[in-house]
Amino acid sequence: MTAGSGAGFFPENPRRVSAVRRCLLVLFGFFALLSLGAQQEPVDLEGLYAEEQFRIGVQAFNRYAFNEAILSFERALSYRPGEPLILDWLGRSYYRSGMEETALRQWRAAAQAYGWNSGEGILLGSRIETVGNRRGLLPVNDDEVRYVEAGRYPGTYGENVYFRQPTAVLPLEDGSVWVVAYGSNEILRLDVNGLVVERKRGPLNGFDRPYDLVRSPQGDRLYLSEYRGGRVSVLDASGNWISYIGSRGLENGNLLGPQNLAVDEDGYLYVVDYGNHRVVKFDPDGRFILSFGPQTRGPGGLFPGFLSPTGIAVRDGLIYTADAAAKRIFIHDSNGTYRGELAVRDLAGPESLRFLSDGRLLAADTNRILLIEPDSALVRVLGTAGNSRLRITGAAMDANGNLLAANFDAGEISVLTRLDDMASGLFVQVERVDAANFPQVTVDVLVQDRLRRPIVGLDARNFLAGENGSPAAEQNFVSAAYRSPFFDLSVLVERSPRTLSLRDDLEAAIGDIGQALAGDRGRIRSIVSAGVQPRQERPDDSTAAARGSITDYDARWRFDLGLRLAATGLLAGEKKRAVVFVSSGELSSAAFDRYGLSELAAYLANNGIVFYTVLVGGGNASEEIRYLCRETGGEVLPLYRPQGIRGALEKLADAPAGSYSVSYQSRLSTNFGTAYLPVELEVYLMERSGRDATGYFPPLE
Repeated sequence: MTAGSGAGFFPENPRRVSAVRRCLLVLFGFFALLSLGAQQEPVDLEGLYAEEQFRIGVQAFNRYAFNEAILSFERALSYRPGEPLILDWLGRSYYRSGMEETALRQWRAAAQAYGWNSGEGILLGSRIETVGNRRGLLPVNDDEVRYVEAGRYPGTYGENVYFRQPTAVLPLEDGSVWVVAYGSNEILRLDVNGLVVERKRGPLNGFDRPYDLVRSPQGDRLYLSEYRGGRVSVLDASGNWISYIGSRGLENGNLLGPQNLAVDEDGYLYVVDYGNHRVVKFDPDGRFILSFGPQTRGPGGLFPGFLSPTGIAVRDGLIYTADAAAKRIFIHDSNGTYRGELAVRDLAGPESLRFLSDGRLLAADTNRILLIEPDSALVRVLGTAGNSRLRITGAAMDANGNLLAANFDAGEISVLTRLDDMASGLFVQVERVDAANFPQVTVDVLVQDRLRRPIVGLDARNFLAGENGSPAAEQNFVSAAYRSPFFDLSVLVERSPRTLSLRDDLEAAIGDIGQALAGDRGRIRSIVSAGVQPRQERPDDSTAAARGSITDYDARWRFDLGLRLAATGLLAGEKKRAVVFVSSGELSSAAFDRYGLSELAAYLANNGIVFYTVLVGGGNASEEIRYLCRETGGEVLPLYRPQGIRGALEKLADAPAGSYSVSYQSRLSTNFGTAYLPVELEVYLMERSGRDATGYFPPLE
C-alpha cells in the first residue's frame, strides 16, 4: 500500500456495514471482470479489502480506539501480509495500548520490509532503539553520566546587548528560566530557545547589582539579593517588585553585600551576608530571626568561621554553606548551631549550591558543575563550561533535564545536556491527525527525551511540518499543553470486601478530590467502580458514586479492567490528566488477569496519564501500586495525611507536558477523499532534533 492509495469510502459505523461493503466489493469485482474480458488482469479484491480495513484502522486510531485499530490492521495484514505501512500502524496501535514488546515486533518487521537503510527503515530503527532502551533500561551508574555543552544563551550578539555578567539562574516549570544579570541590573526570563520573553528592572530606583534569585515554597514570591544595595527585593511570581527585606549595615537584620539565597520548606529565608561573613535568617514576613558566621564550637566541633561565604542550600532542617576561600562546605542547623563539615575533597572555589529533587547537591565550582551526595560526601564532575579561566557563579537543572550555568566572565548562560540524550536526540510521536477541516490539517505531537520525560517550552520555531519531503504550507503553531492550566481526572474506586467497611472514607476521599479541582482548573471526567465487571458511576452524584452498591463489593474485583476503563475515558480530554485510585492499598489475586503490570504502566505512560493512589483505612500501598506511581510521575497519598491530598493533585495543573498541536494547509490531491496522505513533523531544540512520519485520510468528497 503506497501513499495516495485508499479505500473508496469510510462508513460511519464500520462494524454495521462491513458485510454490506464486502458484498458490494465482490459484486464490483464480478462485473469488472465481465466488462474487462478474459484477457484483462483480474481485479485485486484482496487489495481492496486491505485498503478498506487499513482506512478503518487509521480512523479508529485517531479516535483513540486503539483496540479497534488493532483488529482492523490485523485484518488488513491478512490480505496483505508483510505490508510495511500496515505493520507500522499496527505497531503504533499496540504501543498506545501499552503492549510495547508486541509493538516492537511489528516495527522490526516493517523496517525489514522497508529496508533498514531506507528513509522509513532509519526512522523506524530510531523509534525501535528508543522504546527498546526504555524497556530494558537498567539504572545508570552516575559515574557514567556526563553532560556536554549543547548550546549557549549569549548576553551579547554582535552589537546587541541582551544582558551582562549573569550570576544566577532560576528555571521554571514551563521550560523558561529567570537570569539574574548583575552587570545590567535586571532579571530576564528566557525561553528554551534563548530568546528574551520579558525583563524586570525593579522599582523606580531599580535593582542595585542583583545577585541571586530564589522562589518561596508556595511559588507566589521571588526573593532577589542586591549586592550593592545591601538588601533583598521581594517580588511576585511574575517578577514585579513588592518590597524590601533588610538594609545596608553591620547590625542584626542589616546586610553588606548579600549574595546567595535559600528558602526552607517553611518559608524562612537564608541570606549569605558576604560583607559581614555570616548567614542571616529572616522569617516569611521578612523579620530578622538570627545570624551565624563567627568562630563557634558546636556538636560538630570547632567552626572556624566564614572567610568567603558563597553558595547556600537548605534541606531537612540543615543549612549547607559553601566557603570559596576555605574551599569547604559547612553545615549548620536551622538554629545556627554548627553541625560539622561536608567532607568534600578537591573543591577549587565553590559558589552556588542547589538541591535537586532527589536530595543531591548541585554545586558550581569555578568552571565545573559538581554533583555531591550529602550523606557520603561523594562528588563527581557532571560537566564543564568554557575553560578554567571562566567563572560559573550559579547552576541549576531546568524542566527538560538540562544543566544551566551562569558564566559570569563569559557573559552567557551555558546549556549542558546529557551525552546520551545528545546522541539519541528527541523522541517525536505523532499522536493524532485531524483532517476534518481539510485542507487544514492539525497534527497533535508528543515530544520527549529517551527516558520518556516531556520536553516543554517549545513554540512555532521548533517545529517543521512537511508533505512528501517538502515544507507544508501556512504552518501555524496551535497550542502547547504545558501552557494550559487545566487538567482532567478519572477516579477509580476499589470495590473489595476491605473497602466495604470503609465507605465513609471512600466518600471523604471523593469529596477531597473534588475540592482539589478549585477554580475550575480541573474536572472529574468519570468515576469507575472496580468491581467484578468495572463500570462507570454517575459523576453528578458523588456520594452515590463513592459508596456504590453493596453488591458491587466482591473479592473477585478487577483492578486491571477498572484501570483501563478509567484511563481510556481520559484520552480525548485534556493533555494533563491523571487516574486517582481510591484504595486500601492491597490488590486482589485477579488484579492482572488480563493486563500485566508492565502493560498497564506502559498504557498510562504512553498516553501521558499520571497515576495517583489515595489510601483509605490506614494501610500501606502494595509494591505494584507504588510501581505504577513511580513509572507515571504520581505518588501515594494517605487520605488523612496532615497536609491533605489537595495540594498534590493541584500540582497536576502545573505539571510538565510535552504535547503540542501544529496545523498547516495541505496541497496534496485527495482523490475524492480516498487517498492516504503522508505527513512528516520534525522538531528542533538547539543541537537536538527528532522526527516522525505518518499519514491520514481526508474527508470523503
